[in-house]
Amino acid sequence: MSTIATTQGASRILPVNERVYHQSNLLGDWKGSFAHNNQAIEVKVVSINGATAQVEYTHNGHTERISASVNRNFITFGNLTIGTRNGKTAALEFSFGAVRQGAILDKAAAPATDQDPLVGSWIGSTDTQTASFRVLSIKGRDAQVRYTINGQSGTGVGDVVNNAIVFGKVLLSVADGLNGKLTFPAPGQTLSLAVTKFTPKTS
Repeated sequence: MSTIATTQGASRILPVNERVYHQSNLLGDWKGSFAHNNQAIEVKVVSINGATAQVEYTHNGHTERISASVNRNFITFGNLTIGTRNGKTAALEFSFGAVRQGAILDKAAAPATDQDPLVGSWIGSTDTQTASFRVLSIKGRDAQVRYTINGQSGTGVGDVVNNAIVFGKVLLSVADGLNGKLTFPAPGQTLSLAVTKFTPKTS
């Protein structure tokens, strides 16, 4: 029995839904090695459009960009076929005449979604002013914030507008994810204070 055949099993999913489900499971970066010689291989399924997939195949330190064919929950390019049942582990089979080689590949974890650069503690001070503005979380256009400016504190939900948060008459605008400006009211005037994002030191 081939490596690919062992990945198949009984299913109660409707055929149409099963095809879409398995095809989406195939998307991603798969890494492993051939069983017979431990040669490292990587198959990156970049996109699937109907019966065609864009694949990047890396072996022997060389990467090829290939247009592959999709049939149910399998992708075939050249002498190689890859299939997955659970979206986490895939079977790869190389077939050339009577020669068959198999490999088990694991899907690399997707990179974590970057946290909104506004989230964090923003701190600034001068000889006469001191302020901290903490963005606890952001959901859509709502930001949960807490601030202390010159001894006056506030907490609540601010509005996110591009790279800025407006909370009442207090405005935090961020330039690059590390530096920003805090604008706030003072008796008879509006002041601006340069702030930087607090980054804890890691050992």
